[in-house]
This record gives sequence, structure tokens and C-alpha cells, in this order.
Amino acid sequence: MKLLTFSTLFPNTVRPNHGIFVETRLRYLLASGKVESRVVAPVPWFPSANPRFGDYAAFAQVPAEEERYGIHVQHPRYLLIPKVGMSLAPSMMAAAVKPVIGRIIDEGYDFDLIDAHYFYPDGVAAVKLGKYFNKPVVITARGTDINLIPQFKRPRDQILWAAANADGMITVCNALKEEMVGLGVAPELITPLRNGVDLQRFAPLDRAQARAELGIEGFTLISVGALDPRKAHDLTIRALTMLPGVKLLIAGRGPELKYLQGVAQEAGVQDRVTFLGPVAQPELKRYYNACDAMVLASSREGWANVLLESMACGTPVVASNVWGTPEVVAAPEAGVLMEDRTPEKLAKAVMALRASYPDHAATRRYAERFSWDDTTNGQLELFSRLLARRSGTAVGARQAA
Repeated sequence: MKLLTFSTLFPNTVRPNHGIFVETRLRYLLASGKVESRVVAPVPWFPSANPRFGDYAAFAQVPAEEERYGIHVQHPRYLLIPKVGMSLAPSMMAAAVKPVIGRIIDEGYDFDLIDAHYFYPDGVAAVKLGKYFNKPVVITARGTDINLIPQFKRPRDQILWAAANADGMITVCNALKEEMVGLGVAPELITPLRNGVDLQRFAPLDRAQARAELGIEGFTLISVGALDPRKAHDLTIRALTMLPGVKLLIAGRGPELKYLQGVAQEAGVQDRVTFLGPVAQPELKRYYNACDAMVLASSREGWANVLLESMACGTPVVASNVWGTPEVVAAPEAGVLMEDRTPEKLAKAVMALRASYPDHAATRRYAERFSWDDTTNGQLELFSRLLARRSGTAVGARQAA
């Protein structure tokens, strides 16, 4: 089975952690030995790599092609107009990618199916491309593409069009499936397949050694995620005022760095908050092992991989009770869900975790239930069924003619 994996959410040499969950799912699928894939991961076009342009400059530094874990990845550029280009993004993306896919087919890689990730603009563009090249399309919904973007009418209309014209859809949790059904998508077309965790990459280490190497002392929390409003790091920082002596490490980058530094200063906890910046996964494993709990106060999550990464290292979590997160944190050994997304309730959840702290080995065993095997098998079954149906339809049409 030949796939074309299509998504803007895919790591590259400039942003190695960007969309790493898409790459990880694909790596495990390829490891089955039953599929091969090429990856087309578009990036917005930007004319300058000057660092003063921030994230836009990073787009300019992404290579046109690269190899990752033996997977060939292409990064075609598409025009994305800031602020005003949201409604046009799927069409602009499809137009830019069309000649790239045409060349891939001409070079001999005539794939069977487009495996698209993230509904908007990626999934909408994928369906347009699928119609042009006469290829079936499966779209995976991952979170914000369903629980936020449909609040805007034009994107919502395009998402519903893509859902009606896709051959199949995957959600990373049951909560996203329910939301899609609420939007009007037929439930029988949606297959929930949760993300797994790389149990080899994220594994227990000698905790005392990890703490010593990283200079960590006392009860320490770690929060991992982009420094943006959705991740709500400010709630965690403010909760420290009710958690005497507790320290917080924040791993990630984003536009709220100065704001969050100001929050820490205003709350008087700046000496207990450390901003680590972006942390690569091999190093992140050490931090998970060295800390006492992982905190995620997000307002929206499809399936937060960082929670499972922490648990796989034996470190329990404190998380907001939103979307797919209750499906991840579903036992005492996993951690504690916050009653509400406030600093007070977050602090209460941390105190509850400390009062009944789980055994690290039990937390690891809980995470081991979330290997990628079920997800891989689910994809293989879905893709095979859709291709068989498409093949049967084509045979039936020829016979009728």
C-alpha cells in the first residue's frame, strides 16, 4: 500500500518538534512493513530568513526536501496572507502542492491514498487534491481544527465540505468524534484512533541521577507546550502562590514569553519559575524523569501526547478536564484531573497528587497500555477497506458500462 502523507504538521530541521506526533504515527505505521509513504509537508512562503521576522523567518529556512528516519519529505511553499488569508488557505495550499504531487506521480510513485492530518486548511486542500488526482483521502482531526476553527463560518463550511467528500476520517479521541457529529458529520464515517506513545523514546531513567544532572531540588513541576494562550501556562504560574516551595519548569517557545515572565514577577514567584525554551525529545525525557509531575492546564486539547510521554517516564500528571484529556488520564496512577481551570483548582489538584502520590512503576505500566499497535492496526484496516471499496466501485462501473 502506497501512501502520500500530507500535512503542515510535520517536523523539519528548523522545527524538529513541530507536529512530531504525525511523524511518530507514520513511523510506526511504516514499521508494520505493510505500507510505504512519501511526505508532502507544505510551509508558508516567506522571502527572508532574517531572525528579526521571528517564526516567519523560520519558514524561509526550512529545506525544500529532506530525509527523516528514512522517509522522504518535501516542503513546498504556499502563499499564506497573515490575518486575511484564513479563508483562502486551502485553495492556495492545493494550488501550490498540485505540481509537486504531479511530479511525484510522474517519477513513478503512483500512491494509492492521501493520508491527511489536520482538517483546516490541510484536510480541505487534501480533498481538493484527491479530486484532481482521483485518489481517496482520509483526514485525521487532531484538536483545534475541530474544537476551535469551526467557530468561523467560512472555514466551518469548508470543513463540512471536506468531511462530506473525504473517503474516511479519523479522530484522535472520542470527544472529537462527538464534536464532529455535532457539526453535522455522519458518525459512521468517523473512526476514533487515539495516539500512542513511543515507549522506547520515553522510558524511566535513574531519577536521582537525572535530578542531579539537571540541578533540580525539591518538588518540581514541568509544563510542556507552546507559550500561547491555549496552553494557559499563566494558570500554572499563579498556582505556585498556593504551593509553597514548589518549583516550575516550562518547556516551549512562543509569543507569550514576556507576558509569562511578567506574570511570574507579578505573582512573586519568579525565583521558582524557569523557562527552558524549546527542548528536544531526548533531553525532554531527562526532564520528565527528574520532575515530580507534569502539568497541562490547556483550554483545548485533542489528545495531548505530552501527558503520555510523562507517564511513560513514570511521572504522573495534573491536567485540565477538557476534550480528550479524560480519556488519557483515566486512573489514579496516571495522575489527577483539575476540577476547573483556575489557579486555585490547579493548586488543589497538585496537592491531591502529592497526598496520594502514585508509584512511578505503576505510572509507567499505565502508559504501556497506550502503545501504537492498536492505532497502526486500525489505520491498516481502515485504509485497506477504503481501497477495496474504491476498487470495487471502479470494477462495478466498468461492468455496468
